[in-house]
Amino acid sequence: MATRRPAHSESSPQLGGLRPWSMLAVTVIAQASGTVFQSAPAFLIPLLHTERGVSLAQAGLLASAPTLGLVLTLVAWGALTDRIGERWVIAGGMALTAIAAVGAVTSSGYLALGAWLLIGGAASGSSNVASGRVIVGWFPPHRRGLTMGIRQMCQPLGVAAAAIGIPSLAAAAGVGAAMMLPLVLTAVSAVLAAVIVVDPPRPERKAGTAAAANPYRGAATLVRIHLASALLVVPQYTVSIFGLIWLTSANEMSLTAGGIVVAVAQFIGALGRVGIGALSDRVGSRLRPLRLVAWCAAGVMLALAASTAAPAWVAATVLVIATGITVADNGLAYTAVAEIAGPFWSGRALGLQNTGQFLAASIVGPGVGALITLIGYPAALAVTALAPAAAVPLVPRERPPLPVDTEPAESA
Repeated sequence: MATRRPAHSESSPQLGGLRPWSMLAVTVIAQASGTVFQSAPAFLIPLLHTERGVSLAQAGLLASAPTLGLVLTLVAWGALTDRIGERWVIAGGMALTAIAAVGAVTSSGYLALGAWLLIGGAASGSSNVASGRVIVGWFPPHRRGLTMGIRQMCQPLGVAAAAIGIPSLAAAAGVGAAMMLPLVLTAVSAVLAAVIVVDPPRPERKAGTAAAANPYRGAATLVRIHLASALLVVPQYTVSIFGLIWLTSANEMSLTAGGIVVAVAQFIGALGRVGIGALSDRVGSRLRPLRLVAWCAAGVMLALAASTAAPAWVAATVLVIATGITVADNGLAYTAVAEIAGPFWSGRALGLQNTGQFLAASIVGPGVGALITLIGYPAALAVTALAPAAAVPLVPRERPPLPVDTEPAESA
């Protein structure tokens, strides 16, 4: 039985000061740690493909195992968050991810490794849903774009950490040693979440009120955002999964240099998410910037395809730009979904949002890997530009301007 959380009041000055920002920091750490686990196998591809003879499509399938695990559990994590709150969902999910990382470290074959990656990906989905609710619950609407952008830094920062750490650890001591990095990070995140996170307040549920109504009934707004976001995942994961192997094989960069380029690209992408989030606060819209990002993603994937024939430094520069653009949409769509869904549906709505994204992402690994094998990097990268172009008309038209208030919102 879930306990009802008290409404926010002025008797909680600690939560009105620095405490929300400390919780924001914890959610970034937790989500970034989960991302390190999820993206680790993508940075094992050069080792598996070049040195151990694993086909690119098979290696891409292994890289997609954590994402497939996410798809299986995100809605369930969202429903659990709606039911019991955010704190223990994040802490428990990170603890389970750490246990899966132990299994990956000790696994002796690719089948066992894939199974542990699947389990860990399923567990790591807890922070994907619950961390966003912490931010939407504790920050007012006119700061949510900025703070959600900061929270969304976790994905590129996690990928950057994996890009730096995973290949070097794998080259030095094997796959098991490489998985020690996400093991340590997720274990630490579980402890921090349990100690620091406080469940945000929600109004009391009353049947028949607008806040408790199903936001999917009578309007396709949320569904259109889900579909557009799923399409926008295609260029993002194409770049994150195959960016390193593209630099090293098609552009003949060293593994170390390629890893540095990918890490820098992810860091710039993280800053871009904060910037686009702040812009959405300034213009009072999440959807207009989202449509702009979709157009830019289509263009930059075509530029990436063309840069395959250019010198390595040109290709690396375009990859950095492509990474920054293709990751920029997540925070916008995520915040829009949470705000539209309301306090009693945002967990499930965010679960559905991420399920669609990660379902698409789980197809990108083997699908684009097979496409690259069939038609080569330039043509395959150009084909991926079709996905963000198709997302543009799906982004809903403008909603009324965001409200501006000065107190932490009691609804999502």
